[in-house]
Amino acid sequence: MTEQMIVNKTASGRRSELLMPAGNLEKLKAAVLYGADAVYLGTPDMSLRTKSAFSLEDVVEGVEFAHAHGKRVYLTLNLFSHNKDITKLPQYLETVRKVAPDGLIVADPGVFMFVNDQAPELELHISTQANVCSWQSVKFWEDLGAGLVVLGREVSFEELKEIRERCPDIKLEAFVHGSMCMTYSGRCMLSNFMAERGANQGACANSCRWKYKVHMRLKDGTVKELPLSEENLELFEFLIEEEYRPGDLLPIEEDQRGTYILNSKDLCIMPKLNDLLSIGVDSLKVEGRGKSPYYVAMVARAYRMAIDAWYDDPEGWSADPYMKELSTVPSRGYTMAFHDGRLTNYAHGFEDTYTLADHEYAGLIEDVTDDAFIVKVKNKLVAGDVVEFVPPSAREPMLLRIYDYENAANGKVTTEVHAGNTPLIRLPFSLFDQETAESLKADFPPMTVLRKEKALTEDQWARLKLDAEAQALEQGRGNAAVYETKRLTLQDALDDRRSELRLRTPRRGTEGCCGKGCNGCLVFWHDDKYAKARDILAKKKQGEMLARKLTDEDIAALEAI
Repeated sequence: MTEQMIVNKTASGRRSELLMPAGNLEKLKAAVLYGADAVYLGTPDMSLRTKSAFSLEDVVEGVEFAHAHGKRVYLTLNLFSHNKDITKLPQYLETVRKVAPDGLIVADPGVFMFVNDQAPELELHISTQANVCSWQSVKFWEDLGAGLVVLGREVSFEELKEIRERCPDIKLEAFVHGSMCMTYSGRCMLSNFMAERGANQGACANSCRWKYKVHMRLKDGTVKELPLSEENLELFEFLIEEEYRPGDLLPIEEDQRGTYILNSKDLCIMPKLNDLLSIGVDSLKVEGRGKSPYYVAMVARAYRMAIDAWYDDPEGWSADPYMKELSTVPSRGYTMAFHDGRLTNYAHGFEDTYTLADHEYAGLIEDVTDDAFIVKVKNKLVAGDVVEFVPPSAREPMLLRIYDYENAANGKVTTEVHAGNTPLIRLPFSLFDQETAESLKADFPPMTVLRKEKALTEDQWARLKLDAEAQALEQGRGNAAVYETKRLTLQDALDDRRSELRLRTPRRGTEGCCGKGCNGCLVFWHDDKYAKARDILAKKKQGEMLARKLTDEDIAALEAI
């Protein structure tokens, strides 16, 4: 970042807010705890999310909770209305006025006119569904009385910078993270056609994520699938020709598993977050009202730390530690999409569409007693699993190796628990070797998220490696030849898909120690062979673990012992 950009940021006086999604009350509370400055939410019938779990009563409770914690709340009323929806507006608006949100997000000009006339005290925000991609459109809505405009995901950084310069008096919001739509800012009719579910009224069937296969129509009118095999795979290449580009043959990539030709990777602006912060974008928006509390908490934590770190030291800022944090969140692979103006072929995932990460949601702290955590289990846990307690603050996560699980209701101890039949377990503070009861209570309050490494199949590991290389290429740091090798490796792994699972790092469970220095690891903390490792760990900051490879600092500490 240039010195002039830093000066401009300081002169503008704008500090960007982190805006997180809230699909229900639990997600709202997770967003608030993990660092959101504001949340956005809505009821299922009026807010483009039919799966939203907010009733009008929940909305009231959610707004009160957020305001009590000093956070802002924006309500979504961004559907494209039909006649049947208009009759609901008076009741909705009556409730909205009582809870006094900090903004109301709309897209439909008719809805904008109705709210502006009936409740002029409400600040109106223009939804991304309105497809605002130019400074002229921003000024149009500003002149009508809008207080904030959410820009389309198709806006490049250079365009965004010009919009900021030409429209200094209205708040601007930009998406920084979350699912991407194949069409223009979500204005899609594919779902309506394929599943009779209205994408622009909150019921999108995600038809762009489906797997498609090529069929052939024979001369007699019959249609047949062309099965691909080792015998005929090299005989065919599927091409399409656009009417006004004769001779320009475009390949369609498909193998025997089909193709996800419409499947976009997920947006992640973190590598260029400093660009948006430097020009004073007012609100940095994360998509995901339908995602889990784990997603909300981990993404909020990563961006909270990244934003604060940039304001503390803009010139020394790096995205790397925060990208590492985001890698623990399931995604379809990350892309910066239109940030640099051009959408590359690395922005799409042609091989598969599922979200994937090397970590998973392990649990959530429901309560903190005088001597224990009460944890709601979210995934299977077995004896010897290492669980990460991920604090809302910027301190390092804490690792705990757990040998058995105590049912919080009846005290029964088992070596395995599942989310379905043992939802609450008790983890006494006595399990923690390096923490005091006071520090545990202070650092890990109720709603703290627990995660653990996830065992993956070979094709899943290959997918993650391919995603990482594509991400590096978008940032100008990757290697196209390496990418192609990893793509072929993934295709081979998918063809030879097996069910064997493995973890990224050693997890020897009750039989041994991985050597990282987890709390409660009896082998690490009591075996003489780890004495020097314990001395090194003692010199690290709270929560920091040993790496698999010793750093220069570790080696120096070891030599000094």
